[in-house]
Amino acid sequence: MQKPFITHIDTHPKEEVYGLEGVWIQWLLSKDIGVPTFEMRYFTVEPGKATPYHKHEWEHEIFFVKGKGKLHTEFGDYELTPGTAAYVPPNIMHQFINVGDEPMNFICIIPKRKD
Repeated sequence: MQKPFITHIDTHPKEEVYGLEGVWIQWLLSKDIGVPTFEMRYFTVEPGKATPYHKHEWEHEIFFVKGKGKLHTEFGDYELTPGTAAYVPPNIMHQFINVGDEPMNFICIIPKRKD
């Protein structure tokens, strides 16, 4: 039986996403600690910056924490404000864009990565 695992965001380093300036990820709960099903990530996107426009075979569940953003998809654009939750299905083009004047933060949950 696995016991609970507690962590704090301040103990996880910020890593650049795909080498993009102004886009950071922190892996809060990952396969490295033995989570069985999902992983949790925390993103910071600086003003005027965006994640890559991309797609992949897994879904995302997003909770928007801070700032003003836009989810850009092949189906259109969606406003993101603090408290907004979003589901991004597998295999659709998507991108998170900071359209505000302060850092944008969101929590992203994905299925656990395979080794």
